[in-house]
Amino acid sequence: MRSKYARRVKDFNGMNQIMIDLKPQRCVSDVYINQKMDMTALMNYLDKKKKDGDHITLFHAIVAAIGKVYYNRPYLNRFVQDRHIFEHKYVDISFVAKVAFDDTSEEMMIIIRIDEDDTLESISKKIYDKVHGVRDKNGKVEKKGANGIIDVLGHLPNIIRVPIVGVLKWMDKKGILPDSICEDNLYYSSLIVSNLGTLKSNAIFHNITDFGNASGLATIGEVKDEEVLINGKKEIRRRCEFGINLDERIADGYYFVKSVHMLQYLFDHPELLEEAASKTVEMEEK
Repeated sequence: MRSKYARRVKDFNGMNQIMIDLKPQRCVSDVYINQKMDMTALMNYLDKKKKDGDHITLFHAIVAAIGKVYYNRPYLNRFVQDRHIFEHKYVDISFVAKVAFDDTSEEMMIIIRIDEDDTLESISKKIYDKVHGVRDKNGKVEKKGANGIIDVLGHLPNIIRVPIVGVLKWMDKKGILPDSICEDNLYYSSLIVSNLGTLKSNAIFHNITDFGNASGLATIGEVKDEEVLINGKKEIRRRCEFGINLDERIADGYYFVKSVHMLQYLFDHPELLEEAASKTVEMEEK
């Protein structure tokens, strides 16, 4: 299964391998990045799009921006498994969608594949179609792939479920899990995203797990008006907190920080999201 979705990476330095040997588990190798992002230009851009009849949400735009960063910063799309470094063949962003907005409603794992020629408009349509495909069935959910398997497996008694999960974890480590378990499995993606802003919450740090091949998890907080000092003058800016966990074994801190700077650059220049996701972003040096 792994060779179908990822390729083995061999052009890495010795420090990467030593880090893997020192920290063989992903769950103890994550670093935390807390960043307040200025969303003013992006929000103004989306407001204008809405007036023009394009109902693209903030979450859609953030996913599109992340996808563009991943194409421009390919080390982010790597993962470590069984002490080897691999690179995803695709850019897949995953998240959990509630079937309905209440405490008891079911949750569904959703993966959005961002292709090289995708733009903000096409990514927005992909997200809309998938999410509304889940929610537009009058509460009756058709569970496929990992969503269906997890529902069945989770209701088995301990004496049966625990050894089965143990076998699945071993198969995952060796990269031989069947496609049916990886389909719509958020742990099999480039990045897991959680939009806490819809819950009026700040961003949090959420651990990444050894199961699967997602090397990062990002939470998005609520956009708030904040007074900031710019060139000696006070301004009200629309800012959003991001809480990002990344596996430090796939790249160094410098690479991660520059990637966050690119994400902010795209928020400041949202018109770039109208271009193909794989198009190179030429950042202006400050």
